[in-house]
Amino acid sequence: MKIVVCVKYVPDATADRKFNADNTVDRVGVQGMLSELDEYAVEEALKIRDGDESGDAQVVVLTMGPADARAAILKSLQMGADSGVHIVDDAIHGSDSVGSSLLLAKAVERQGADIVLCGMASTDGSMSVIPAMLAERLGVPQVTFASEVTVDGNTVRVRRDGDAATEVIEASTPLVLSVTDQSNEPRYPSFKGIMAAKKKPVEEITLADLGVAAGDVGLEAAWTKVEAYAERPPRSAGAIVTDEDGTGANQLVEFLAAQKFV
Repeated sequence: MKIVVCVKYVPDATADRKFNADNTVDRVGVQGMLSELDEYAVEEALKIRDGDESGDAQVVVLTMGPADARAAILKSLQMGADSGVHIVDDAIHGSDSVGSSLLLAKAVERQGADIVLCGMASTDGSMSVIPAMLAERLGVPQVTFASEVTVDGNTVRVRRDGDAATEVIEASTPLVLSVTDQSNEPRYPSFKGIMAAKKKPVEEITLADLGVAAGDVGLEAAWTKVEAYAERPPRSAGAIVTDEDGTGANQLVEFLAAQKFV
C-alpha cells in the first residue's frame, strides 16, 4: 500500500506576514512551517502504515512551493514518513486551489497512490477544497473530514462527526481521505527520527516532469486573486469606566449599546 500525504508550507501565524507586490502571500521572506492541520494527516498516514499487516506500506509526503517549502517535507520525514516529493518551479508562483490541485493530482498519479491523505484545511487559506478537487481530477471517491479512520485491506471506513449527527462512511481504495484535528494526536519528532530524516530521499520535480504547461498554473491562470489588501490597524486604547459618582453601570451599558454588543 502506498499512502501519499499532501502537505503545505505556510507562513508562521506568529511571524510578520506580508504580501508581495503582486498581492500574493510572501512565502520566501517570512518564516514558515508545516501547516499544523496537515500534521494530523501525516500522523494518520503513519498509523495506517504501521497497522498494515503486509509490512510493505509506505508513506510519501508531497508538497509544492519555493525551495523553503522543503521544510514541510523534512518535518514530516522526522515524524516518520518514508520519502518526499517536492514540486518546485518558478512558474507555479501564485497558483490558486485549481492550479494547485492540478499539480498535486499529476504528482499523485506518478506515485500510483492507494490512499491520498490531506488535512481538513490549510492554516493560511482555510478553503478545505483541495481534497474534493483532487478526487475529481483523479476520478476516485472522496471520504472527507474524518474524525476516526479504520483501514481493512482495501476498505476504508471513517466516522464523520457533524453538529447534529455522526455519519459512518465506507469506500474502497484508491481514494482521497481528509482528517480533522480530532482524528489523532500528532507525534513529536524524536532525536532518532530527526537524524533518520537526513538520509530519507526527497525527489524534486518540475512542471516538465508532470507534463503541465506553465500557462495552466501560476497567477495568470488563477481563478481567484487578491485584488487589494490593507494592514490591520493598530489596536486603539480601551475605554475606562469609573464609578466615582455611581454612574459606572450606566456608562458600561451605554458603551455596550454603542458597540452593538447588547
